[in-house]
Amino acid sequence: MPPRRRIPPARGGDALLAWADAECPVAADLVATAVRFTLEEIAERHPGRSVEIRVPPYGAVQCLPGPVHRRGTPPNTVEADAHTWLELATGRLDWPDAVERGAVRWSGIRADLGSLLPIIDLRSRDGIG
Repeated sequence: MPPRRRIPPARGGDALLAWADAECPVAADLVATAVRFTLEEIAERHPGRSVEIRVPPYGAVQCLPGPVHRRGTPPNTVEADAHTWLELATGRLDWPDAVERGAVRWSGIRADLGSLLPIIDLRSRDGIG
């Protein structure tokens, strides 16, 4: 079961579009909302507890079916900074390029998110929020 939503989809979609359209640095609260919204989206679309995605300091979520890890650091983890995560989530950056550049850190056989991204394709803005 995915975690309950904390960011209303309309608010999250608005924050994501504002981040995408910004030409200068974006306010931290807007980035936080966009990151949390996209983390909630991936957890809702791919429920489970076998992979943990971390975007410090904004949030973390567990997703994907498979073995559940209950204590310590999960064996299947993905970590990225907020900008990289939002670029991956929206299709501005693809998984292989992010991995090659070292922009995303991942470990575990289930942690390759390449087939799950992008979460929201910004070229089609109709389905956001």
